[in-house]
Amino acid sequence: MAGELSDRIDSTRPHSARVWDHWLGGKDNYEVDRELGDQIAAANPHVVAMVRADRTFMRRSVTFLAEQGVDQFLDIGTGLPTEPNVHQVAQAVLPGARVVYADNDPVVLAHARALLSSGPNGATAYLDADLREPGRILADAAATLDLGRPVAITLMSLMHFVTDAGDARAILWRLLDAVPSGSWLAFTHATAELGGPRVREAFRMWNENAVQKARPRDRDEVLALIDGLDLVEPGLVSPPQWRPDGDGTGEPREVPMWAGVARKP
Repeated sequence: MAGELSDRIDSTRPHSARVWDHWLGGKDNYEVDRELGDQIAAANPHVVAMVRADRTFMRRSVTFLAEQGVDQFLDIGTGLPTEPNVHQVAQAVLPGARVVYADNDPVVLAHARALLSSGPNGATAYLDADLREPGRILADAAATLDLGRPVAITLMSLMHFVTDAGDARAILWRLLDAVPSGSWLAFTHATAELGGPRVREAFRMWNENAVQKARPRDRDEVLALIDGLDLVEPGLVSPPQWRPDGDGTGEPREVPMWAGVARKP
C-alpha cells in the first residue's frame, strides 16, 4: 500500500489539498505547494481568510444539520484531516452520527486514519473515490449509510474544480437523486464576483500551475447548479455571513466564496 501511494503522489506539481493544507498552517505539503500557495496569497490577500472561513462554515453548517436531526453525512472532497472534522462536529451533537468521507487524493488517503476516529456510538468510513464517479461513491457509501433515510451531502470548496457547468450539475444531481426527500446539501463554491480584480488574477495563476483547474462562478451560476433545492436562511451568501455564531474570531465580513445549506423537497 505504501509503495502504491507513493507512486500516485506527484510532488513535482502543486495539488489543491496540499496547497489548502499550507494555507491552513499544516505540514502535509511540499515545497512546490508552498511556493504556489505563497504566490497566490501575495496576489490575493483574501485567500487565507477564505480557507479559514470555509472550515468555520463547515463546522457551523454541520452543527446546524445535526441539530435538525440529520445523523448521516456524505462528505466528498474531504481534503487533508483538519480538526474538527465532519464526524467530530456531528457526533458532538448526535453521538450516533455516521459519516462517509470520499476523496481521490493519495495524500489524503495516506492520512485517512485520522478520519476514522468515530465515537463508539457512531461510525465513519473513507472511500478512495473521485467526485466524477458519483455512482461508485453512492454504491460504496451504502455500506455505512442508509440511503433510504435523509443524508446530508457536504461539498466544501469542491464544485469549482468541475469546470463545465453541465457536468457539475449532472454530478450534483446524480448524488441528490439517490437520496430521499428531506436530505440536505451543504456547500461552498469559489467566486471571482467578490473580492475585487486580484481574485481573478489569483485564479489565473492557479490554473496555470496546479493540477486541478478551477472555475469560479458568480452567484447566479451557483444558484443554477442547485436549482430545485430549498435554501435555508440566509440563502446563498459569503461564508462569514452564514449564521455567524461569534466563533469566527477575526473573520472578515466577506470572502470570495459562496456558501449555502439547502434541503431536498
